[in-house]
Amino acid sequence: MTANNARDDWWKQAVVYQIYPRSFKDVNGDGLGDIAGVTEKMDYLKSLGIDAVWLSPFYPSDLADGGYDVIDYRDVDPRLGTMADFDAMAAAAHEAGIKVIVDIVPNHTSDKHRMFQEALAAGRGSAERDRYIFRDGRGENGELPPNDWQSLFGGPAWQQVEDGQWYLHLFAKEQPDLNWKNPDVHEEFKKTLRFWSDHGTDGFRIDVAHGLAKDLESTPLADMDPAAVQCVIPADGSLSPLWDRPEVHDIYREWRTVFNEYDPPRFAVGEAWVKPESQHLYASMDELGQVFNFEFAKANWFADNFREAIADGLRSAEETHGSTTTWVMNNHDVPRSPSRFGLPQVKDAPYHQLAHDWLLRDGSSYREDRELGTRRARAAALMELGLPGSVYVYQGEELGLFEVADIPWDRLEDPTPFNTRRNFTDKGRDGCRVPLPWNAADCGHPADWNSNFITGGTFGFGPAQKARKAQKARNDAQGDSDGDAVADAHLPQPAWFKDFAVDAEMADDGSMLCLYRKLLQLRQTILTATGDTSAQLLDADDDVVVYSRPATEGRRFLSVTNFGDEPVALPDDAVVIARSEPLTDDGKLDSDASAWLLLG
Repeated sequence: MTANNARDDWWKQAVVYQIYPRSFKDVNGDGLGDIAGVTEKMDYLKSLGIDAVWLSPFYPSDLADGGYDVIDYRDVDPRLGTMADFDAMAAAAHEAGIKVIVDIVPNHTSDKHRMFQEALAAGRGSAERDRYIFRDGRGENGELPPNDWQSLFGGPAWQQVEDGQWYLHLFAKEQPDLNWKNPDVHEEFKKTLRFWSDHGTDGFRIDVAHGLAKDLESTPLADMDPAAVQCVIPADGSLSPLWDRPEVHDIYREWRTVFNEYDPPRFAVGEAWVKPESQHLYASMDELGQVFNFEFAKANWFADNFREAIADGLRSAEETHGSTTTWVMNNHDVPRSPSRFGLPQVKDAPYHQLAHDWLLRDGSSYREDRELGTRRARAAALMELGLPGSVYVYQGEELGLFEVADIPWDRLEDPTPFNTRRNFTDKGRDGCRVPLPWNAADCGHPADWNSNFITGGTFGFGPAQKARKAQKARNDAQGDSDGDAVADAHLPQPAWFKDFAVDAEMADDGSMLCLYRKLLQLRQTILTATGDTSAQLLDADDDVVVYSRPATEGRRFLSVTNFGDEPVALPDDAVVIARSEPLTDDGKLDSDASAWLLLG
C-alpha cells in the first residue's frame, strides 16, 4: 500500500488509473476485456505506483455508448464477468493496496432498463413514466418533436414512442434522460451507491454530473434556445435549462449523507464540463468531494494555456475549503495527447478542433509529428504529475500511445459517427479506446481488410500464443469446430502498437512507461508524503511554466516546463531529480521539455 492510501482522505492526492474495461485485458479470448483481466494485471498496476483504479462502466449494456447505456446498475455485464469476478477484483486491488472507483451514470439509463420498460408499459400520465422526461409533440397530431434540440451524438434529442409521446435523450436515443424531480429516481441511485460501497468500492466517478437537474417548465419547450443541448454555458450569462443548474447540488448533498454512512466516508469525483469558477461547488466537502478539471485535456501546447489551467485548478481547490483539485490530460472521450501535441497548434482555437478534423479524414488532413508529440507528452507528464491534488491517468497514457486515427469506418463502435452528418460529422472516440498492447510478440499478421491493422493476434490483449495453442488443443479434443476460439480485439489494433507494448517498454529504460513509473515513485516519496497540497505558480518568461511546492526534509520542489524555442537556464543551486529530455551540454532545459528540481 502506498503511504497515501493509509490516509482516510487518500483521494485528495491520489494517482488514479482509468480502466476502460472492454479494452484493458481479455482473459477468455472473446475479443472483449473483462473484469478478470483487471485482476490478472493487478501486479502491473501496483508496480506502476498508482493509488486507485477507476473502472468505466462494466454493467449490463447494449453498448450503444460504450457501456454508458446501463441496463442494470447493480450487476456486471455477463460478457465481462460476474459479481463474483468483481468481488475478486476488488479484493485483489485492496490486497495490492489499491482503491477501487466505479462509474455511476445518473443522467440517463439504457432504454432496456427496468424503469424505462415500466414507463413504456404504463403509458401516458403514469407514475412510472414520470421517472423520465416524456412530453407531447408539436403539430396537429403530435407528430413533431417538442422542439428542435439536437442530441450531443447527433440527430434529434427526442424520440417518439408507440403511444405518440416523446422522450428526451441528450445522448443516444438508447439513453433516455431521467427526471431527477421524481423521488423514485433519487431512491434508485442511493440504493446503487450503497450496493457498490457494500461490495468494496471506495469511491465513484459521476458521469455528466452537471446534467441531472433540468428546467423544462419555466419556458415553453418550443421557445427554448435550439442550441441549448450544445451550449453548456449560455453566452448571455443566463442559466441553461439543461446544464449546471443550482438544483443539481441538492442531489449531491443528499448523496453526501450516503457517503458518510461508511467509515471512511466514500468520495466521488464529478464529470462536470462547466466553467472553472463553478467547479468548486461540485467539489465541496458537503457534496462530491472532487470534480474533474479538464483544462489540461483542453489546452493547446502553449505556455499561457497551461499556466491558466494550473492557476484555475489551484484557485478552485482553495474555494472548496477542504478539497483538492484534479488534473486530467487524457480520458476515454478525448484524442490522446501525443497525437494532439504532434498536430499543428493553433492559438485560441476551440479545443480539439484540429484533432477532430484530422480524425474525420482518417489522419490525413494534417501531419502528425509523432516525435514532437511524444516529446511534448513527456514534458506534460512531468508538469502534471508534480501538481498537488489528484491526477487521473488514462490506460495507455503511460505507454505514450497515439490516437488510432485510421480505423475503418465500418469497424467503428462509437455512436457518434453513425448519428452525425454534414458539417457536424464526427468520427467519434474509438481511436483512444483501442485495446491495449501487452505483448509485442503476439502481433498476428496484417489483416486482409487493411494491412495497417493486425488479425490472428492481439498483442497479448487476449490470450497470447502459448495460451492460444493450449485452447486450440482443448477445443480440438472436444470436437469444437471454432478453431482456437480466440477472437481479435473488438476494435482493430494497428501494427505499430508493437513498439508500444508493455513488455517492450519495460525493457527500455528510456520509454514512456519507465518515465511514468519513476515519476510516480518520486511523487509519492518527495511530494505526497508531506501531506501539503499547496503550490504556487512562479513568475517566469512567457514561454516557461514554473510552479513550486513543499517537499520532504524541508526542501522545495520546482517544476519547470519550457514551451519556447530556446533553452532556458535552471537555478544553479537546484538538484535535477527528473527530466523529460536530456539537458543541453551547458545544463539548460531544452525546448518542449520539463524538469523536476529540489532546492535546499
